[in-house]
Amino acid sequence: MLTPLLTLVTLTIAAPLVSAIGNARVVNKCPFQVTLWSVGGSVSSPYNIAASGGTYSEPFVRDPQTGGKALKLTIQPDGLYTGKPQTVFAYNLDGGQVWYDLSDVFGDAFAGKRIVEQSAIATCPAIVWGNGIPPAGSQVKVCDSGADVTLTLCA
Repeated sequence: MLTPLLTLVTLTIAAPLVSAIGNARVVNKCPFQVTLWSVGGSVSSPYNIAASGGTYSEPFVRDPQTGGKALKLTIQPDGLYTGKPQTVFAYNLDGGQVWYDLSDVFGDAFAGKRIVEQSAIATCPAIVWGNGIPPAGSQVKVCDSGADVTLTLCA
């Protein structure tokens, strides 16, 4: 039987292991502002990511309605609601893993600009669009959910 002190010490040591969760991040190195919406079972308010170094970050979560989340990015501030080209950084938290991908809908918002989506863990696969246009084939990757995954625009 554990004593109260030993129980407290055990929980204190284990807590960081249980709560270590990464973030979905977007870094905007483009010379123009980008607008982001976080979409799951609901749609967040728009978030404007400043030009030349602005960032957005949210902890990985499992959406109770959809399972995953999609960070939808447009160049136009109203682009989500006006059918403008969107680049979508989607992720799905699955226990100790996070599945992530990148896609475009309604056109290629960042055509001509390099886009890179990668985990902070160097051995995890990256998604690289050299000219801002998705290549053929699957873009879905998986990595440890304790590390951030960052989408860099105009990388």
